[in-house]
Amino acid sequence: MKVFGINTCQTYKKALAWFDKHGIDYEAIDYRVNPLSSDQIKEAHEKSGLDIKAFFNTSGKLYKTYGLKETYQHMSLEEIYALLSKEPMLIKRPLVVGDGFVFVGFKASTYEDFWHVDA
Repeated sequence: MKVFGINTCQTYKKALAWFDKHGIDYEAIDYRVNPLSSDQIKEAHEKSGLDIKAFFNTSGKLYKTYGLKETYQHMSLEEIYALLSKEPMLIKRPLVVGDGFVFVGFKASTYEDFWHVDA
């Protein structure tokens, strides 16, 4: 399983600490250093079954700078994948990609349910 994020992000750090606490193996990847390709983002999006909006860090400055609240609906998925690849700070953190599953963001209760562990 790969956990993508930014090493300075507190939410990313919380997710990694949660995996450590529960003994769950992962590969941590800082996507400022190793950006995801458009194809990797497309694959994660398709596997997730989520609306593409779930992949956006809507509270970030870049989201506002690009005016994505108003404009992302008018973009093709290919344009969105390319933008997320070019600007990884736009991706909600963490992005957890494993065999047959994708999680966007960190919510301990969701992780507990999926991995069948106690808080």
